Amino acid sequence: MIDLYYWPTPNGHKITLFLEEMSLPYAIHPINIGKGEQFAPDFLKIAPNNRMPAIIDADPADGGDPVSVFESGAILIYLAEKTGQFYGSTPRERIETHEWLMWQMGGLGPMAGQNHHFRNYAPEKIPYAIDRYVKETNRLYGVLDRRLADRAFVAGDYSIADMAAYPWVVPHEMQGQTLDDFPNVKRWFDAIAVRPATIRAYARGKEVNPNPGIRTDEERKILFGQTATNTPKA
Repeated sequence: MIDLYYWPTPNGHKITLFLEEMSLPYAIHPINIGKGEQFAPDFLKIAPNNRMPAIIDADPADGGDPVSVFESGAILIYLAEKTGQFYGSTPRERIETHEWLMWQMGGLGPMAGQNHHFRNYAPEKIPYAIDRYVKETNRLYGVLDRRLADRAFVAGDYSIADMAAYPWVVPHEMQGQTLDDFPNVKRWFDAIAVRPATIRAYARGKEVNPNPGIRTDEERKILFGQTATNTPKA
């Protein structure tokens, strides 16, 4: 059994995509980020960066004590190595999987996240910031589109690299992007959307939080107002 500490955000969806593809038994422990549950001392023991998702695997491959893992990319690698699936079958394929996973972790996710913030959540609309991140998101979609020009998925067969990127493309309209501008991304996106595991994963998200979004000033303060001095400690 894997305990998944989760909220249905793009990073959270990455992990349910993998778990549903593998039909691994898991239990969701909701971490309501709008209420600040990511700062609870018990959660910080396994996720010191105050972010979900995180997992505890009670049945690690080495048969030892339970293993906890935080950071969505690290969790995907851990699960891929544990199961031997969605990771590439050769060293060269794994290099490509790592490259595109890191591309998402270091590029698409952070840039689209800032895009969401300044476009949709910031109390003051700053044209320079909005323009900066909408354009950079657009550039990254172009990178992905070129990569997918001659292949179905980003690193050979469907892999953790696709599972990492897909949830950040789901809210493309919130990012000011049109998939019709990126036909290869659109084809890739549509193929992943209809996978039974994808449908199940997103259904689990709706069960956990039927009404997503940031609605109150208190939620904004919790999500966007933390510093080193006012963040709760484990």
